[in-house]
Amino acid sequence: MRNLIFKYHFEERFSKRLLQKSIISQINIMAIERTLTILKPDCVRKELIGEVTQRIQQAGFSILAMKMTRLTADTAGGFYAVHKERPFYGELCEFMSSGACVPMILEKENAVADFRTLIGATNPEEADKGTIRADFAGSLGENIIHGSDSVENGKIEAAYFFAESDVVANIA
Repeated sequence: MRNLIFKYHFEERFSKRLLQKSIISQINIMAIERTLTILKPDCVRKELIGEVTQRIQQAGFSILAMKMTRLTADTAGGFYAVHKERPFYGELCEFMSSGACVPMILEKENAVADFRTLIGATNPEEADKGTIRADFAGSLGENIIHGSDSVENGKIEAAYFFAESDVVANIA
């Protein structure tokens, strides 16, 4: 009888622990992420803000913060400082400060990966058909849209444009 009681308590505790691990795994798999996007000056010049934003929302992203701004060369240089040693850095900063742009904080399950799929490869010639860059971008240098490459970089990049008090929950 004693062994039976011990076995029951062991199995009960073991199955609770498995259930807890299962729930934690599901929470991690279904984690809501945030990412930053910027509708670049070529997107604004081509008057595609509405169409691109509509695609973003139709893909299930919530917009938590959004504004139109114009970067100075110094501001663009600070944002893209990670690319400072790359040969395209000067052209990138010049382009990003050439006109208005629209940064946005987006939220969704698996936001970073899903957004990068939605926008397509950096080079529009290599982007899958139906992606934002394949449909609207003119060149590698003027490719319509920026998307964060990781959750961590998304947080850093979002803070470059928005204070936490600017972020508004988009609860339907």
